[in-house]
Amino acid sequence: MPKLGRSALVALFVLVAVATAAVTALLINIFERQAEQTTPFVRLVDVGEDDVDPSKWGTNWPLQYDGYRRTATMTSTRFGGHGGSEALPAEKIERDPWLKRMFNGYAFAIDYRDRRGHAYMLSDQENTERLKKPQSGSCLHCHASVMPLYRKLGNGDADKGFEKTYQFSYQELHAMLKAEGIAHPVSCVDCHDSKTMALRVTRPGFIRGIRALAASNADVPALPSIAEWRRGSRATPYDPNVDASRGEMRSFVCGQCHVEYYCGDKLPLTFPWGNGLTVDQIETFWDAQKFKDGAPFFDFAHAETGAPVLKAQHPEFELWNQGIHARSGVTCADCHMPYAREGATKVSDHWVRSPLLNINRACQGCHRFDEGELQARVDAIQSRNHALLQRGGQAITALIDRIVAAKKAGVSDASLETARALQRKAQWRLDFIAAENSMGFHAPQEAARVLAEAIDYARQGEIAAQTAMTNR
Repeated sequence: MPKLGRSALVALFVLVAVATAAVTALLINIFERQAEQTTPFVRLVDVGEDDVDPSKWGTNWPLQYDGYRRTATMTSTRFGGHGGSEALPAEKIERDPWLKRMFNGYAFAIDYRDRRGHAYMLSDQENTERLKKPQSGSCLHCHASVMPLYRKLGNGDADKGFEKTYQFSYQELHAMLKAEGIAHPVSCVDCHDSKTMALRVTRPGFIRGIRALAASNADVPALPSIAEWRRGSRATPYDPNVDASRGEMRSFVCGQCHVEYYCGDKLPLTFPWGNGLTVDQIETFWDAQKFKDGAPFFDFAHAETGAPVLKAQHPEFELWNQGIHARSGVTCADCHMPYAREGATKVSDHWVRSPLLNINRACQGCHRFDEGELQARVDAIQSRNHALLQRGGQAITALIDRIVAAKKAGVSDASLETARALQRKAQWRLDFIAAENSMGFHAPQEAARVLAEAIDYARQGEIAAQTAMTNR
């Protein structure tokens, strides 16, 4: 073999040195990442059950806290999000006047704005014009980190404290939060165990509601742990913190607040899941409820028609349960808090927002299509449901007009009973989708069905009012 020249030897030496350095750097990087994985966080400060300020938790978990802080960022999509000024979001009731007409006689006819991020959930409630009307202290259940206050009101028993909150006005309970120095939006402690950081549900309203659902015979294809619990002895009530899978908990922590419930001063805050989670099953639950004086349940009497109607809150959890994503095991966090990689650490993105603002990580992990195609699919679903929603708004307005005309013509209340009952059914369904924050995307076919029924009931009510007027 020919001998290598001096320059060739030098080149070979340099090449070997570079390769050795590269391999060494790679190994060091691997070892560092492995070390990071064994210590996902360093507990620099102690946090406990009464620590509701997220900034304190942020000392130990800065990546998650940075994401949480970004929920103060103004974001919007075509059919949702914050579209107003930095001071307050835009008014829904100005953009869609039929909403104001539908809620006539209720505080939502005074002030009903677009949603904002979690960082604003308490301040927006504090500043709503709806507080001009009496509001129950129960309203803080989902807008503030209230568990320490519940424990104080219940002498250490949060469930007993929760029972008492509806008896206080919003202003009274809010003043208590302020006095305790714990007036914060929903915080880390509401979804995480302060010792282990494990996901958990804390809200008594959800725990009671999910237990009632488990004890019912309603189909729950998206909640396999309930089906498994039902196959057991049922000696111990269903406990989401014990019986649910970690995947289910990634939706349950959201379902503590993104749900339909009664929030007033006549009954404790109630999740209406005793018959199931569909709009019809919830309606049946409310129809069977009585106030403590024996009067039939309703949220408010419509100021123009007198109909005792229901007001939906924000039933994302219920509608999601009817959709293909839920039945496929896709959780709320998978789409709204998708995993992100920070070095060797995999964390859920705590910048909770619309998946449309984060399609790459929120959608493309499962759907192998480009962003434009996925955006178009969502837009088609939401556009169709929005069109149905607007037609429903026209139908409910026409029904209200017809009942008002019948009243002016001297038609008796007894003769208008059918029309008012149909207004209740129509308005409940229309509001169920209007108040739900996905414009039907969480369960497209179910949302379209509910809106179609809303339109149908409204037109039936219009005919019933006209018939009553004709036969007077």
